Amino acid sequence: MNTEKEELQDRAIVRIAAHLPDLIVYGDFCPERPSVDYFDGVLMFVDISGFTAMTEKFSTAMYMDRGAEQLVEILNHYISAIVEKVLIFGGDILKFAGDALLALWKVERKQLKNMITVVVKCSLEIHELFGAQESEGLDVRVKIGLAAGHISMLVFGDETRNFFLVIGQTVNDVRLAQNMAHMNDVILSPNCWQLCDRSMIEIERIPDQRAVKVNFLKLPPTFNFDEFFTKCMTFMDYYPSGENKNLLRLACMLESDADLELSLQKYVMESIAKQIEDKQLRGYLSELRPVTIVFVNLVFKDQDKAEVIGSAIQDASVHINSVLRDLRGQINKVFMFDKGCSFLCVFGFPGEKAPDEVTHALESAVDIFDFCSQVHKIHTVSIGVASGTVFCGIVGHSVRHEYTVIGQKVNIAARMMMCYPGMVTCDSVTYNSSNLPAYFFKELPKKAMKGVADAGPVYQCLGLNEKVMFGMAYLICNRNEAYPLLGREKELKYFRCTMKEFLTSSCSRILMYEGLSGYGKSQLLMEIEYLSQGEDHRTIAIALTKIGFHQNFYTIQILMANVLGLDACKHYKERQANIQNNVKTLLDERFHCIFNDIFHVQFPISREVSKMSTWRKQKQLEALFMKMLEKIVKQERVIFIIDEGQFVDSASWAFLEKLIRTVPIFIIMSLSPFIETPCEAANSIIKNRNTTYVTLGAVQPSDIRNKVCLDLNVRGIPKELDLYLVEGSCGIPFYCEELLKNLDQHRVLVFQPMESEEKANVTWNNLFKSVAKPTEDLKPFTLDSEEGSEEVCKLASGVRLKNLSPPATLKEISLVQLDSMSLSHQMLVRCAAITGLTFTTELLFEILPCWNMKMMIKALATLVETKIFDCFRNGKELRTALKQNSSSFEVNYRSQSLKPKEGQACREDEKLRELESEVIECHIIRFCRPMMQKTAYELWLKDQKVTMHLKCARFLEENAHRCDQCHSGEFIPYHHFTMDIRLNSLDMDSIRKMARSQGFKTEEESTFSRIEITRKHEIFSKNLSPEEIREKILSFFDIIVTKMSPSQEDIVPLETCQCEEILEVVITPLAYHFLALGENNKALYYFLETASAYLKLEDNYMAYTYLNEGERLLKIIKKKKSWSHTFELATFYSLKGQVCFNMGQMMLAKKMLRKALRLLNRIFPYSFVSMFFYTHVEKNRHLYYMNLQAHESAGPPPGNKRMAELHQEAICLSFLWKIYSLNYFFHYKYYAHLAALMGLTTALEMQDDFQIIKAYLDYSLHEQLAGYQGMWFKHEIMAMEQIFNLPLKDKGVETVAYVAETLGCNKFLMGHLDLAIDLGSRAQKMWSLLRSPYKQSRVLCWLSRCLCLKNRYKQLVQVLGWLWDISVAEGHIFSKAFFYFICLDLMLYSGFVYRSFSECVEFIRESQDNRILKFQSGILLGLYSCVAIWYARLQEWDDFQVFFNKTKNLVPRRTPTTLYHQGICRYMEAQVLHLQKQIEEQSENAQDSGVEMLKSLETLVSEYNTSPVFAPRLYHLMAYVCILMGDGQNCNLFLNTAMQLSETQGNQLELGWLSMNREWWYSSLEMSEDTWLHTLLKLPTWEKVVSGKVNAQDVQKNKFLMRVNILDNPF
Repeated sequence: MNTEKEELQDRAIVRIAAHLPDLIVYGDFCPERPSVDYFDGVLMFVDISGFTAMTEKFSTAMYMDRGAEQLVEILNHYISAIVEKVLIFGGDILKFAGDALLALWKVERKQLKNMITVVVKCSLEIHELFGAQESEGLDVRVKIGLAAGHISMLVFGDETRNFFLVIGQTVNDVRLAQNMAHMNDVILSPNCWQLCDRSMIEIERIPDQRAVKVNFLKLPPTFNFDEFFTKCMTFMDYYPSGENKNLLRLACMLESDADLELSLQKYVMESIAKQIEDKQLRGYLSELRPVTIVFVNLVFKDQDKAEVIGSAIQDASVHINSVLRDLRGQINKVFMFDKGCSFLCVFGFPGEKAPDEVTHALESAVDIFDFCSQVHKIHTVSIGVASGTVFCGIVGHSVRHEYTVIGQKVNIAARMMMCYPGMVTCDSVTYNSSNLPAYFFKELPKKAMKGVADAGPVYQCLGLNEKVMFGMAYLICNRNEAYPLLGREKELKYFRCTMKEFLTSSCSRILMYEGLSGYGKSQLLMEIEYLSQGEDHRTIAIALTKIGFHQNFYTIQILMANVLGLDACKHYKERQANIQNNVKTLLDERFHCIFNDIFHVQFPISREVSKMSTWRKQKQLEALFMKMLEKIVKQERVIFIIDEGQFVDSASWAFLEKLIRTVPIFIIMSLSPFIETPCEAANSIIKNRNTTYVTLGAVQPSDIRNKVCLDLNVRGIPKELDLYLVEGSCGIPFYCEELLKNLDQHRVLVFQPMESEEKANVTWNNLFKSVAKPTEDLKPFTLDSEEGSEEVCKLASGVRLKNLSPPATLKEISLVQLDSMSLSHQMLVRCAAITGLTFTTELLFEILPCWNMKMMIKALATLVETKIFDCFRNGKELRTALKQNSSSFEVNYRSQSLKPKEGQACREDEKLRELESEVIECHIIRFCRPMMQKTAYELWLKDQKVTMHLKCARFLEENAHRCDQCHSGEFIPYHHFTMDIRLNSLDMDSIRKMARSQGFKTEEESTFSRIEITRKHEIFSKNLSPEEIREKILSFFDIIVTKMSPSQEDIVPLETCQCEEILEVVITPLAYHFLALGENNKALYYFLETASAYLKLEDNYMAYTYLNEGERLLKIIKKKKSWSHTFELATFYSLKGQVCFNMGQMMLAKKMLRKALRLLNRIFPYSFVSMFFYTHVEKNRHLYYMNLQAHESAGPPPGNKRMAELHQEAICLSFLWKIYSLNYFFHYKYYAHLAALMGLTTALEMQDDFQIIKAYLDYSLHEQLAGYQGMWFKHEIMAMEQIFNLPLKDKGVETVAYVAETLGCNKFLMGHLDLAIDLGSRAQKMWSLLRSPYKQSRVLCWLSRCLCLKNRYKQLVQVLGWLWDISVAEGHIFSKAFFYFICLDLMLYSGFVYRSFSECVEFIRESQDNRILKFQSGILLGLYSCVAIWYARLQEWDDFQVFFNKTKNLVPRRTPTTLYHQGICRYMEAQVLHLQKQIEEQSENAQDSGVEMLKSLETLVSEYNTSPVFAPRLYHLMAYVCILMGDGQNCNLFLNTAMQLSETQGNQLELGWLSMNREWWYSSLEMSEDTWLHTLLKLPTWEKVVSGKVNAQDVQKNKFLMRVNILDNPF
């Protein structure tokens, strides 16, 4: 039975009836319109206060997780309860008016007395339902007015829409009664009080009013209300009874009736009818949506009777409906307001969003006003127009509801309509959004409006007829000298070139800039107008509007008015005088009146002109204007600048087309893309051979940053904000401005004085405090703040930019695009929005309901063509595209027009098929604009979102692991064993795959492994010399390289690492899907995975970002004493420590790593005493595990959870020993030794070959650096013995390559350059064969440095070629940066040019804000210092200071890495050269600076036990400082030390430079100031060196000779 009822209630007719009152559903009206019906009844008007404020709160909510759905729940909590109570008491809900409703009890007059009692009882029970409840912090209360008596009903409309109204004194009374009510009051109108049973109602008199307030019902003790109610309901025609008595409403059981359904359908909006037909859920249309409200109020001369005003309402409604239909607006409600009849019209409902919505609304308002003002019996027409975000949705009960709008903007429109009668008014948002000139409006004096605290400025719309605003069409923008045009250099270059062509030829030139709204076309034209000013030519600039497009010859009218100087005339007589002066030789006085209409003058009309037709007048004017322009251009060149050229009318296009053929003129035009095919003349101009047509692209990320800094008047913005604005704006200036306004509105931006980074105390929260600063070329425009008072922008605490809701303006643009799509495309975009900004086609197909692959590919191709999506073949393509926005380009329409037209349709189809093929090849899709994704995402309901996120998570988790080339597995080893994170059940294949990724072997693999193992003592016998061991090791690596031929598929992988792509399209999105599902533990798991992955990709900033996401979750998750939670916390601190280490914050890193070890129950001592105790304990543990390994009786490896812990311990200890090694205090080496020993013991406990080998190599390096002679060699041998026993398969080969790389790098650090080169060349070959470009580039970096020091230039250039190829092919910025670092070194020290200095500097300027370089300690320090050295050698100290200042903030970020050591060496050299300048200028503090410099160099030498290879350069610099300061003795000592070290290491580069400097310092020759400049001018290129055109010996002499003997007595 219930199923039958459900089926009945799902019928279309029932769903339509739910939107209508019984009065209409069961009404029998004559087909004539208007028709009038009369009856008696009781009216109840219920007003629920607080909803408007609540809507405003939700509509201005900051984050995307607050919105329509919560609002619907709150609204319907109240309204559905009221509706239900009204229906139970037999009422009929006539209308929902926003947050109010009007109910009717229709009865005969004699039943009114009893029915009023029933309605009073109903009213009191409604108050009892709620009293004063608070929801979401808002006080929501109810007030009720009752009236009874005679009521008229008017039905009106046209063939598409019908409306109804209840009219009469009773309707007026119920509104007045409700207005008198306070919270929780029930007020009876005077007539209702007269008609009711006074004995039953206790009332309270209202002073000076005939209406009364109900206190309570005073029913007699014997009175049975239930019997009384049942009797009353028998008089109600459609009250459910009998077998339907359990129904709330009889209309729920309507039988299907096609005629009735068609009739009822006319009473609901078209969009609602469509949703009913598609059986959409009621909540589907409920959303917070930016719309434009048009409230129309008609006051009648005689408003007493419906039949009198009915025809006027009918005429008005038909016209309003037709106007709105044409402009995509809809009538939402019609009701009798305080005074007159009101129409609530809305533009921008779902499916109806249009680009020029606000303009359409104003246009329709003016049209309606003009028409209704002429309708007989309408006395006053008042219209209020307001734009903004309101709630649009279905409110009420499941059996009776309506689609309505609620919000402050609805109230504002209504109040403006009432407070400013007899005119069209609009709010400031409408005024600003209309894109109409200011002269269409007039600001009105402010008035107090009921219920509106501050409506802002109110404007009267004067009409949309350009005629009354003649002569005011100037360019909209104002040029600001202090605000440059950003990012449009290329576009201005097009102008300069075309301008030059125009001025040097006798032909016309046309320059057209096409771009979407918001690209800055008007600003560009304003700059061009400024640049085009000159003595020999005249510039005339105008801006058009949409209104001018519909007026014939309007553009030429405005242009010629400016040419003739009429625009500045205040009176028509002035205009007449100007015209007479200009045309006296061209036109007879009798014909002057031809100008009357076009220029609004009043020349006497002659008989000849009066007889002319309009067409002939037009032709006469055209000929005359042509003559005028011919005359003018003989005297001076004329340039026409037209903004918004898409609004040029067709007659003006035709004139311009003829003009450019006749007169040499320069026309510059900006225009938006044509919506419809332009007229023939416009097409002809576009395709003209002299037309340059430029499609505007987006501005680049650096320009967006510059714009933000200028707009906010700050010196820098946070990196997070920079990324948000660059991504969100897509390079569109208007988008950037709106995003900034939105952030300011929500008080997200905080401004603070700029402080020196050196002074700031570094904590985790300000670790990446480095702000993104504007580029150097913005300095001339920097801001008016006084020196020392500069500000930077920060983000308010706790702000999550990623989750911010889009600004209403940008949301509106996205909704316009969405509404213009087909329903299937809308569904695809909405589904894609759930997946995130970037997704795969496989994931999209998984979540699309009932789609096949062919449908999806076809739809995606169309959406790619319309710039909703971009598609990419792989992650590399995606990353490349994201680095730079598409720039402007020239379109040659002339060449396109030469193609045959008949095949155009075929070409379009072919293009679409090509796109489909491209989409099939590309499996990564990304939204072109993030605002579209956010907007589409917000359209989903909460339950629907959960379902979709769950689908996504289930699909993605199958691929949430490292790529096959990296043997799958997680980025945090054994991580998945620490907690249950999977949604899907695991099959055996998945289990095997995950186990294999962690090093578990199958029986077959174990057998293979055992066969190859030989006894360890057989590998290196004790009597082998170090040279023999070296040869054996190198031979072993050679054998491995030989075996790794590309044909060995079981050894060599088939493709390169795909981990970065998996990270971007699988793991990171998966974390956010779990976050949306409320699965915080799983989300934390994947955020930690993401952070770990970014660390492996050397992206410290992104690792930091996702660790902060994880930290937020850790605060939310309850601190359970579970092992898995403790492990996640330990991993979190371990990853934090790694980020701090990479950023050079050693104290912070040490603190984090210690904390991680403590959570893992691996205590690292704090005191010196306990350190010795733990060292003793650790030695015993180490001996125990070594004995187990020697006897091969270690037993089974630790369990999975223990392995996860051990891996984290090993990572922490590996970083800790390096941190302690960095400090030169003697006791720190003991801590370093303990950490290294603990790391080795941990690896032995793991029984993992790779970890053991890594620990041996770490321990060996530690012993070398600590000076433990003899010990380190033993551990290197142990590492080699371990790899000799590895199977040459999977991870075994990678381990061998790792050993070759690490050994080589260690030898480089220790200064064994020849061995380092031998090992490095083999390591890079292995990584190359293993298709691991990142690891190969890592080797090439230090290998190139070795070769540079050895002066092996041919080999070096080959290595640099490989490094460049990797940087380009993989988009690896770090490789490219190191490439240029070496190129600078070659010019500074090796004496030849491989890449020019200007190219190197250009790279630095372009890439210095790259987050990988910026937050990687060392590389930028080296690059900046090299450039500073270059300028110091040339004594160009201003340029030197620019780059030297950049290095100062990077120096404190000390890390024990070769990269930092290389950078600091260059920095110290730059400082020494600056000291030379100070001494030369006899600076007062030169001696102090020299002493400090020497101390710094000595400190570095003592600290540089971590990189002895750089010691010769430091001693070299110390010698130079000494000789500058006149200390020859110490100079000799340091020189000899440097030369001795260089000889020992085989450092030919340093040795050669030292020899030349030594010879120079002690010679009697004098050096000219420009010696280095002469050297630079003759620096040969590598091509000349390799071809033999330049002698190699001469190249060696191209070195900078450090200047001495600057003064006879320096101090």
